[in-house]
Amino acid sequence: MLRKAIDETIRKPGQRYFRYLGLDALFGAGRTKEILSVNPTVAPVREEASEVRIHVFDYDPQSLDEYSFDRVQDCFHFHQGSRISWINVDGLRKADVEAICNHYQVHPLLIEDILSMGQRPKMDEVEGVLFCLLNMLYFNDRQGTVEQEQISIVLGRDFVISFQEDPSRDVFNPLRDRLRMQNSKIRQRTADYLCYTMLDLIVDNYFLVMEKLGERIEELEEQVIRGSNNRSLARISTLRKEQIVLKRNIAPVRDLVAGIIRSESDLLDDRTTKYFKDIHDHIMQAYDLSENYRDIMVNMQDLYINNVNLKMNEVMKVMAIVTCLMAPATVIGGIFGMNFDKIPYLHNDYGFFIAVGAMLLIPVYMLWVFRKKGWF
Repeated sequence: MLRKAIDETIRKPGQRYFRYLGLDALFGAGRTKEILSVNPTVAPVREEASEVRIHVFDYDPQSLDEYSFDRVQDCFHFHQGSRISWINVDGLRKADVEAICNHYQVHPLLIEDILSMGQRPKMDEVEGVLFCLLNMLYFNDRQGTVEQEQISIVLGRDFVISFQEDPSRDVFNPLRDRLRMQNSKIRQRTADYLCYTMLDLIVDNYFLVMEKLGERIEELEEQVIRGSNNRSLARISTLRKEQIVLKRNIAPVRDLVAGIIRSESDLLDDRTTKYFKDIHDHIMQAYDLSENYRDIMVNMQDLYINNVNLKMNEVMKVMAIVTCLMAPATVIGGIFGMNFDKIPYLHNDYGFFIAVGAMLLIPVYMLWVFRKKGWF
């Protein structure tokens, strides 16, 4: 205990000073830990949602009914009819997730994936349901970071269940608007087309996030070209971390969509397969764009290093020129400062002026030579 108290006493002043300097905020050490702290062997400790909102769209080509519930038990009866039901659960509680999944016969392994944290995007087909897990991405303009929200989608014969962590935001509002339209294509199709539309909206939102991140990269590139400093290096480091978040979320979605296309599940209509191929094309474009951003960031870091080296070379060149210009005066002063009895012009009335003139004229001549050779 004594040793611990001493360590804290020594550490606290440093932490206080670092807080005033803002070094943690500058270089984003906390963000690095947040991005890389993923360990699938450790059971996640998920904080229970303070409230759970359940929105249900129950529809067929002729009619649409919307419902909102606070209890998961209120949505158990939608699976019994011939209509298609989309059950969206905002906010995750272990008991509620297990209750609704058990009612719709979702495998316990999939329940664990729904309740997991930091899970890699994937697709599974287990006991009559098709399961997709991926992240919705948002760009925080104030902090300049890419935020992610895990979403799980369970596709059944005539139902789709989606689980979201954050009830305050999602990208499904265009889907809700299309469902409310009388003659919309979604209302005419089966549940797999609804699942396709949800995946398509999530993937399309990736481009919006990447567009905003691209604007930050362009601004930083102009800043680095105009002049490099420590803050530019910190921003390069920050944006490269956000690139890691993008690549971690985009790359696995390729395999997810490809798995759906290769699947021979009875839940997928042959007419819907071509739509999933369209999502695959979009996610490939997003992946290529993220790789381009990564190359730009690598080149920008090289540009920063080259600018720093160029500045150092300029400083060294100036210092070398100054040293060369001072060399004649040093030599002349050293010669006439020697302790000998007989030195030329030692007792000459104009010896001092001749020596000083030589100290000035020789550097001027050297400057002319350097200028003529184009050394500066």
